[in-house]
Amino acid sequence: MAEITAKMVSDLRNATGLGMMECKKALVEAEGDLAKAEEILRIKSGAKASKMAGRVAAEGIIGSFVAGGVGALVEVNCETDFVAKDPTFIALATAAAQAVVEANPADVEALSAVVIDGQSVEDIRKAAIAKLGENMTIRRFVRYETDGAIATYLHGAKIGVIVDFKGDEQIGKDVAMHVAASKPICVSKAEVSADTLEQERKIYTAQAAESGKPADIVAKMVEGRVNKFLAEVTLLGQQFVKNPDITVEKLLAEKGASVKAFAMFVVGEGIEKKVVDYAAEVAAAAKL
Repeated sequence: MAEITAKMVSDLRNATGLGMMECKKALVEAEGDLAKAEEILRIKSGAKASKMAGRVAAEGIIGSFVAGGVGALVEVNCETDFVAKDPTFIALATAAAQAVVEANPADVEALSAVVIDGQSVEDIRKAAIAKLGENMTIRRFVRYETDGAIATYLHGAKIGVIVDFKGDEQIGKDVAMHVAASKPICVSKAEVSADTLEQERKIYTAQAAESGKPADIVAKMVEGRVNKFLAEVTLLGQQFVKNPDITVEKLLAEKGASVKAFAMFVVGEGIEKKVVDYAAEVAAAAKL
């Protein structure tokens, strides 16, 4: 069995919000498998699902660019938050987003070769590195082209949302802000994968079975929890953040609007950030 380290316990605690001892016991039972341990805790305690990969773990910004019915978000990473606020770095992110809109590159490698104002994106990146003295990478991008409208929202440049919708400008802005605040995973329940539903149903069934109630009651409990889950993770099913008395679906219907797709980037999402122990480095250097 894998050794259960303090970091593993801490990671599981951050992911679930549960106590250290509960997390340690779950890790022991799961033989060190973090994902399995989280599932065990959810079954035993009803802890809400969380995505450990969603924790911010790197610096940088989200850049955006919209031209007519085409829009893009780009995540550009750097080493420190100080550099992330520099105008040269911000210009790199904006140029990269513009290049995505104008050239529709297939991937990040192709994006690097796109020329903007006489310079390739790669040349702009290298110039920024030379000026600011930090490594910088263009990590990912998303591009929407629509016969409707595009809305984007940046929250402090660390969270970026793009929405492909039909409706007036205000509804696009409201939906984009809602996505940033409530973090749905898809537009409607039809888009929730069968694997995700199966996993949730498995956990709810295990939880409900512990109630000791008859099988028919357990089945109803499971379906009720599945429906609640679908309302929580779908844009249309969520309560509108600016008016919790209505769902986003009802809001769109009232405004004669619709949403085709959306995407959200969070800076550093899924990247494990190296923790540097400077005191230990100094101590080690002193021994040389």
